[in-house]
Amino acid sequence: MDAPKAPAPSQSVERYFQLSLLGLLASGYLAIASSGLLDGLAHAAALMALALRAAVIAGWLRVRPDNAVTGALAVTAVLFFPIDYLWASASLPVAVLHLTFFLAGLKLVTASTNRDYAYLKAFAAAELLAAAMLGPGLSFFGFLVLFLLFIISTFAAGEIRRSSQGPGAMARSGVRFFNRRLGLLAFALSGGILTLTAGMFFVLPRTARAAIGRFGSNRHHLPGFTREINLSEIGEIKQSSRPVLHARAYGGESLGGVYWRGGSLSQFDGKVWHSPAGRDTPMRVDRGVLVLGRAANPRPGRDIAYRVELQEIAADTLFFAGAPETINVNLPGVYVSRGGSIRIPRLPNGIGYSVYGFFEDRTAPARGVITPLPETLRRDSLELPNSLDPRIPSLAREMTDGAQTDEQRARLLEQRLRHDYSYTLELPQKTVSDPLANFLFVRKKGHCEYFASAMAVMLRTLGIPSRVATGFQSGTYNPITGWQVVRASDAHSWVEAWLPTSGWTTFDPTPSDPRAGSSEIARRISLLSDAADQFWQNWVLSYDLPRQSALASRIEQASSALGLSGVSSWFSAAGSSWRQAARLKLIWTFLALAVAAILAIPLWPALKALAWRHAGVRRLGRGEGQASDATMLYQRMLALLERRGFRKPASLTPAEFARALPMSEMSILVEDLTSAYNEFRFGGRRDVAPRMIRLLDRLESLPLAYARGSVTIAAFEPRS
Repeated sequence: MDAPKAPAPSQSVERYFQLSLLGLLASGYLAIASSGLLDGLAHAAALMALALRAAVIAGWLRVRPDNAVTGALAVTAVLFFPIDYLWASASLPVAVLHLTFFLAGLKLVTASTNRDYAYLKAFAAAELLAAAMLGPGLSFFGFLVLFLLFIISTFAAGEIRRSSQGPGAMARSGVRFFNRRLGLLAFALSGGILTLTAGMFFVLPRTARAAIGRFGSNRHHLPGFTREINLSEIGEIKQSSRPVLHARAYGGESLGGVYWRGGSLSQFDGKVWHSPAGRDTPMRVDRGVLVLGRAANPRPGRDIAYRVELQEIAADTLFFAGAPETINVNLPGVYVSRGGSIRIPRLPNGIGYSVYGFFEDRTAPARGVITPLPETLRRDSLELPNSLDPRIPSLAREMTDGAQTDEQRARLLEQRLRHDYSYTLELPQKTVSDPLANFLFVRKKGHCEYFASAMAVMLRTLGIPSRVATGFQSGTYNPITGWQVVRASDAHSWVEAWLPTSGWTTFDPTPSDPRAGSSEIARRISLLSDAADQFWQNWVLSYDLPRQSALASRIEQASSALGLSGVSSWFSAAGSSWRQAARLKLIWTFLALAVAAILAIPLWPALKALAWRHAGVRRLGRGEGQASDATMLYQRMLALLERRGFRKPASLTPAEFARALPMSEMSILVEDLTSAYNEFRFGGRRDVAPRMIRLLDRLESLPLAYARGSVTIAAFEPRS
């Protein structure tokens, strides 16, 4: 039974409350949308509900809730849930999200009672909490500010609204500029709360994530880099533009054009690629260093050292450019699979590792003698699906007609697939029994997984061992941070074929995406967003001892160069515009003001008290003080004595304490100060205040060790 509809308060209060509640729900939706958890259906349900509610508030649309219709829609959504879970989305978390957002959207459109509004407030808070658990980034901080502003506005307006609905209450109407004044009040309260809790926010994400990490991983991870992969998974990954890893070469070399290899899969059943059966080999990391050694490299190349910061959404696979030889990683051990991937236990907060490896020049001719491929690997790399379409071997022979060597056959297949087929991220609208044959002979378009699978299978029909490698393309260089950013949209599959003259050789039959690229403005915004988020991750969420040492080193360098050369080196990768002196001074000034403002917030009470004390001393020096000011001067005297090792017991009066001190210049000053204090405090003698200040200055000028002895004040006996 629905709660009774409350009488409407004044129109201005009601309108402000409705707008604040809508903003609260919108900020909660944006926070969880920034995590990348929602799919298209959840986005559509949320945006449609917000738009309809905005139309209702604006008066463009009137909704009369009908309990029967609302209940029927809710029951329909619940009945659709198992269908969504089993067939539509085939995922329990996604099906739960669909159901939750549909019910919340239905409640948002039809809300009319206080109970409905309470439900919507709780749902908005749950959205923000879910976004925080999924890993707060810099965008989350912005949405948190919006959420805080709207929640204060909502509860303030809601309290006024509730009070006006009470029995016998008189609701004031026609309040001038009510919405504007209440909005400014909510904005001021939000600013105060954000200012007071800024320090807590820098600590809370790390501590909260550490606590959540004790119960399991708090993030969803990318599929496609496990022991098996479906032909559609890479295409799903490429729909997202979230950063997966950041990399930078220590020597400043470019990391453009490289492949970030995660592993390889060699067993194919026609729909799914599998890793070879067998347990992973554990390898112990000795003092943070894992030595793999240099493999036989049939081609010339170069050595390179680089750093990788793997984000939280990545899988439990480490990604490498080239052939890794030495890995510096803060783990007790790793696991090496038969497919060549290096796996680690999933960590909730990402992981960073340094690599020293070898980049092979794939365009150079092979040299030396190639070690034969072991028979077990050869058998795995030549295995074909049981139900292979007979047209595929014929197509392979047709495409390689005229080739004399295995390398020529592989190059011809690579070229024909690039030329005769087109690239698309659109997945097939319906499931087919043989996706590879459908790609080659019917659809003739697909993403990298289809191209790599087609080439690997056709190579096997020609007797050439091959496998599918998974990982990422090179990504984009960010001149602001100096790091190469690799996104989920850079996910890629390619082919590794075994050639008698050069061993495992990389081939990429996937054509370029004709829709790739974006506008210059969008690209710059993306790089700025990535730089801000990387700063947030490194210096807030993961601000550990190494980063503290790095920051201290940079500050030291900046100080030694009068504050400019250090800043210039810090932002050397930001491009020539960032190295201009005027902009560097502006950035440095802004950072200094920000740090000063943050430090001034907790120190403000002490600074205010100090300023008040100095003003009081000047007032007392002019003989304008009050009797209560004598206590301030006496407490200053006690503080000076404590610094010299003498503390006044509560059992002694001021006069007894002065006589209990050992005979010295200090004790004489204390007796004079005590006498003046009694005259000022109890005799009303304002004219003695300047004399007390002079005596205090003299007492403060005495050495700290003056008259300090081994006798404690508790053992003092008053002098006669």
